[in-house]
Amino acid sequence: MTTHPHQLRFTTLDTQDSVRIEVHGDLDHDNADLLVNEVTDQLTARPGLTDLRLHCAELGAVDSMGLSALLMISRHTAAAGVRLHLDERSAKLDRLLDLTGTLDHLTAPRRPEPRGPQCGESTTAVRPTGPDSLT
Repeated sequence: MTTHPHQLRFTTLDTQDSVRIEVHGDLDHDNADLLVNEVTDQLTARPGLTDLRLHCAELGAVDSMGLSALLMISRHTAAAGVRLHLDERSAKLDRLLDLTGTLDHLTAPRRPEPRGPQCGESTTAVRPTGPDSLT
């Protein structure tokens, strides 16, 4: 049996409020779930986590399952209130993310969730005016 030359490996380094996962090899159909599982385990074990950094400098090929894994990781981190960073992305990865319309979704800083009125705060309704408004 031969070993795939770009088999996925990762090293996880953590600090008090962040985790850095250095990804080496291909993120593809055969192993994308390994990275998702590692991220899920880290999020579960570290409820106070604020940042999750995927270090992508040694990331090889990324197929559709690899892209799906990145999107799943993004959903998991967003649900946990953790900022996801894709650090040291290659031009090849940026091109894939750009072509699939996911570059901004995965790399843009997250905006805070819109905050509704709090208890005791008043809201002011704005009524449209002008020729197109209903009276």
